[in-house]
Amino acid sequence: MSTPTRTRRWTAHELLDLVLDEGTFSSWDTPVDLSGTEPGYRAVLEAAAEKAGTDESVLTGRGEVRGRPVAVVVNEFAFLAGSIGRAAADRIIAAVRRATAEGLPLLASTSSGGTRMQEGTPAFVLMAEISRALMDHRAAGLPYLVHLRHPTTGGVYASWGSLGHVTVAEPGALVGFLGPKVFEALNGRPFRPGVQVAEHLAACGVIDGVAAAEDLPALVDLALGVLVDPPGAGGLPQRPKRLLGDHPAWDSIEQTRRTDRMGLRDLLAHGASGTVRLRGTDEGERDSTVTVALTRIDDQPCVVVGQDRSRQTPGHLMGPGALREARRGMRLADELGLPLVTVIDTPGAELSPEAEERAIAGEIARCIATLTTMRVPTLSVVIGQGCGGGALALLPAQMVVATEHAWLSPLPPEGASVIVHGDVSHAAEMATSQRVRAVDMLADGIVHHIVPEVDGEGAADLALAVAAEIGTRLRELTAARAS
Repeated sequence: MSTPTRTRRWTAHELLDLVLDEGTFSSWDTPVDLSGTEPGYRAVLEAAAEKAGTDESVLTGRGEVRGRPVAVVVNEFAFLAGSIGRAAADRIIAAVRRATAEGLPLLASTSSGGTRMQEGTPAFVLMAEISRALMDHRAAGLPYLVHLRHPTTGGVYASWGSLGHVTVAEPGALVGFLGPKVFEALNGRPFRPGVQVAEHLAACGVIDGVAAAEDLPALVDLALGVLVDPPGAGGLPQRPKRLLGDHPAWDSIEQTRRTDRMGLRDLLAHGASGTVRLRGTDEGERDSTVTVALTRIDDQPCVVVGQDRSRQTPGHLMGPGALREARRGMRLADELGLPLVTVIDTPGAELSPEAEERAIAGEIARCIATLTTMRVPTLSVVIGQGCGGGALALLPAQMVVATEHAWLSPLPPEGASVIVHGDVSHAAEMATSQRVRAVDMLADGIVHHIVPEVDGEGAADLALAVAAEIGTRLRELTAARAS
């Protein structure tokens, strides 16, 4: 595993100048009081301040990113390796509490070796108090964005560095719980190369991605565009309703299995804007068959949890990790007060011994349970295949929309045919008798609205029609909730 090249090391002042709009930063910090500090340690702190050009290892304050106000907490590594002592911890806690009181999103950029060894346990336990303040900030429905700079380790990474709604790290950054030098000294062998590197952690689903400091203004702008900006009026024309055709169920099933059929990626590419994709569970698990994204569909901010059919193959079906990613998206929507849009398009969940051991059934149940207890508007959109428990896991929303050829069934029709008839030759007959079609589900009250399809239309055209329907229904759900 190769180690990517790191970008330059930014000082705290340089980072504030880079990320915040010019002239908008206002410090919240009061001078550090060193009176009563043991003389030897005081000399260490004064030397660190002279070297770093800051009075402590963190700077806090308020500024703007492309016109949006944010609170900021930025580490300075040159001050005793960015370590967090009592004064630094108190400064962070005060900044987080003030951000919460003023209703501000919070942006943190870390670069630290962890808690300050010179101050021992009293400083160490303050990591829990920082976390307490951050969870109160999140409980207030306020966004917390984290940028991990090289290096971020120890108590900083195990507290405020790992509690973001969105977390990215700079390219090649060393990010880990235990510093590699300490690990080698304690264990007599080095870490396996590349384990604690940003790119590897992103691939494992521990963090959402890799972003250089130079990319932060654009990333923060995209994220806050969804998390903070109000809904717009929308501009996509809703497809006129018409008498839906009486298509045979099997025709619809064959249509949704075509490789050129509109999928989640088309919906996000053509019908959404300002999309920030979140990767993994943030607990060390990632499955690309499900996508979680912050986005605006027809100018309606929302969290999308969708099944990516292009990533689901016979050898890589939607597993338990994908459903745990889905629940992360559901929790984010609920916590941030954003509407949730689930997109269903799956040939079915993974059926394997490994999936059983990793709780596939339990994850389906927990997705359903989470969806049925959401406190924000929820909209489910069936755009293609809706097969088995994997589809049901994302279905029970306040409103359900389907495309004209979408379908939903307990098993693939071929599987149902085997159970009932002992072979697959009755699949089309089973699809009809099970009332899997969108028009059947509309009649049965499972689906509330259908997006008509046009024969021969491209994926982009259908994606725009679905996006317009989503926008219309989100506005209805939001208005109903407000009334």
